[in-house]
Amino acid sequence: MIRRYGAALRLTLVAADIVLALAVLIGATNLRFGGTSGWASDVNAALPDPGLAAAVFIGMWIAVLWIHGLYRSRARWTRRGDIAIVLRATLVQLALTLSMLYFFKLPNVSRLLLIVVFPSLAAAAVGIRIVVRQVLVFARDHGRNVRYMLVLGTSARAKAFADLVESHAELGLIVIGHLKADASEARVVLNRPMLGVIDDLETVLHSQIVDEVAICLPFSMEELIEQAVYVCEQEGKVVRIPVAPVERVLTMSQLESVDGVGVYSLANGPDRAVSLALKRLIDIVGAAVLMLVLSPLMALLALAIKLDSKGPILFRQERVGLHGRPIMVLKFRSMGLDAEEQLPELLEANEINGHAFKLANDPRTTSVGRFLRRLSLDELPQLWNVLRGQMSLVGPRPPLPSEVANYDVWHRRRLSMKPGMTGLWQVGARSSPEFDHWVQQDLEYIDSWSLWLDFKIIARTVPAVLSGTGR
Repeated sequence: MIRRYGAALRLTLVAADIVLALAVLIGATNLRFGGTSGWASDVNAALPDPGLAAAVFIGMWIAVLWIHGLYRSRARWTRRGDIAIVLRATLVQLALTLSMLYFFKLPNVSRLLLIVVFPSLAAAAVGIRIVVRQVLVFARDHGRNVRYMLVLGTSARAKAFADLVESHAELGLIVIGHLKADASEARVVLNRPMLGVIDDLETVLHSQIVDEVAICLPFSMEELIEQAVYVCEQEGKVVRIPVAPVERVLTMSQLESVDGVGVYSLANGPDRAVSLALKRLIDIVGAAVLMLVLSPLMALLALAIKLDSKGPILFRQERVGLHGRPIMVLKFRSMGLDAEEQLPELLEANEINGHAFKLANDPRTTSVGRFLRRLSLDELPQLWNVLRGQMSLVGPRPPLPSEVANYDVWHRRRLSMKPGMTGLWQVGARSSPEFDHWVQQDLEYIDSWSLWLDFKIIARTVPAVLSGTGR
């Protein structure tokens, strides 16, 4: 299984199975003893340490499910197949439980309790897998948590791999199309768009949202493969190379699998599933808490903006998010209504050397706007973007589409991570006039990312904002 996605799926199923097993034990115990007085003493009489017994039982259940492969993804998933496997796992769990009761001499455990627990446990395990599968299919079909893959190659092997990854709903991958190697490459009838040839790779990466690139070319085209890998590395794209066992191992890659098909993965950026999931959890909790705590301040700022000048309180602007996704970023309005129209007249006064625009004393700002921008308070509404999953608390700042259109190739790798409200250059190169310096800081953040680094950046953001050097 591709590690990035398999880990998240396994953790979800393990957590669900633990919660459901605990619910089954509590429910069955209440059903068996709840109608009589002193049921707690009945349980304690049968099991000297009910808490330990429950923990051992649930741990054993998770281990049995794991051994039976119920935390592995299967492309040919069927309800009948899962029911059969869960029933076998339940029989094993029953045999182990009865053996332990006999071994530890616990004859007073209610037989009726066992009759209720095991069918309920099996039903819960099957039910949660049906629900998870349907949720994943629904999410992918409605554009939620989707990642887009471009396939290099038009052979039967390339088509088969594209079909395979899309058959795994839990991966959330959608193949946007194929690029043909050259006129000599064998081609089959494709059921996805032909987007051009390999020479068009960079153009396609810039014009479409692409998160991953699958290179399904024969190793006889080694030079072409290396060129494609280099371009993807510069763009910050994850590369997947499905191979047959007889083909040579690629260096600087990790061998994974999808339904038994070997896949060499080159992750040009953070790819640690558990850490990224924790980062998202921190974003949700942090943004929610900050919105709640700062709501009085945000209300006062909204009132000040309304009293200071005509126009809406919030300013909405299209920016570029993860791998080129368009996002609508929110800010407190800090300029007059005709700010966009005045921009062309001010470009020559730009204080940034590169593909960004900043003016320390921008004449378009309102009096309240100058205060907001100096303390970066105009960015607070982006907490909503963080809650929606379009941004993170920490990451590269989201650029304008017009800026991205002029990026050098190496600049584009900063789009390989979800944009953030604050980042390494905001606390380390906040006053630097060199755009390339900003990008270098962003790439350093991407290459060395960890949760601890995020915490350090957040801690450094507060004094950086209070210093009043924002523009």
